[in-house]
Amino acid sequence: MVFLSKAAAAREGQADESGEGDSEACVSEEPLHVASRLHAFNRFELKYLVPVEQAAEIRDELAERMDRDLHSPVGGYGVWSLYYDTPQLRFYWEKIEGLKFRRKLRVRHYGDLDQVTDDSPVCVEIKQRVNRVTQKRRITLPYGVARRLCDGRELVEHTAKESAFIQEVLELIVRLNLQPTAITGYQREALVGRDADTGLRVTFDRRIRGRDRDFHFGIQTPENRFTIPPHMSVMEIKVNERTPHWITDLAARRNLSLVRISKYVQSVEAFGLAPRSVFHINEADCPPPTPTDEQPHPQRPTQHDASLKVGAQ
Repeated sequence: MVFLSKAAAAREGQADESGEGDSEACVSEEPLHVASRLHAFNRFELKYLVPVEQAAEIRDELAERMDRDLHSPVGGYGVWSLYYDTPQLRFYWEKIEGLKFRRKLRVRHYGDLDQVTDDSPVCVEIKQRVNRVTQKRRITLPYGVARRLCDGRELVEHTAKESAFIQEVLELIVRLNLQPTAITGYQREALVGRDADTGLRVTFDRRIRGRDRDFHFGIQTPENRFTIPPHMSVMEIKVNERTPHWITDLAARRNLSLVRISKYVQSVEAFGLAPRSVFHINEADCPPPTPTDEQPHPQRPTQHDASLKVGAQ
């Protein structure tokens, strides 16, 4: 995790390319007559690490000029991602070394994990960084089909328009011998811009945790750890072109420092997969939320005792 100076933060906020916004809904932007599940967009991302209490204040202030994302209920929604990497953690080290072009492969599920089946929709996604631009290309598939593609290395059924992306995913997996490496999960609340700020999206991620085993989304009793201290949340500003001035004013007024942080990197480090500092916290140090806390879904009962690491739900 790297903190940037205010001047660097300002430079990071300047965009020189434009792209589509992220709906976070894993849906296609194709015309209705095209049976494609592909979705692609470019954007600029600014991240801040802020205490949960301050994040709530910022969210309420932003709500005066932004709308709640239609996919984001009160309390937020779950986001779970399975990351693939080489046995030598190539994607991890490319991020650490700050390569101007880098990419990673992941399978992502939005929502609660309690009801995940092979028919549940997930996104198979290639996320890449080109200089300061974040690019995403993804396809929505049933979970069972996504596992056949990424774990079984099978050429799954697809349309002609989806062929190039499916072939790229399969080529990456086979050529680099990609394997499931880490799962990350967190609770996300999202706001979207209105009027002149329609390309703006701000997300708040809390209870950020992960694991280095039990890679099936539907496993009943996974062992997770907090990979970022649970009293902290990640605030992310996502724009197509330029960050609105009132957003940068808010960040300056609240003395927020721009950081470079990756949830995947934090998971790798928390489980000792790479020899760097760790952030994990044991369950005894941070008990689960009480029933009075805002949650989009009831917390699933767990079989863990206090000696185990943090549970998934």
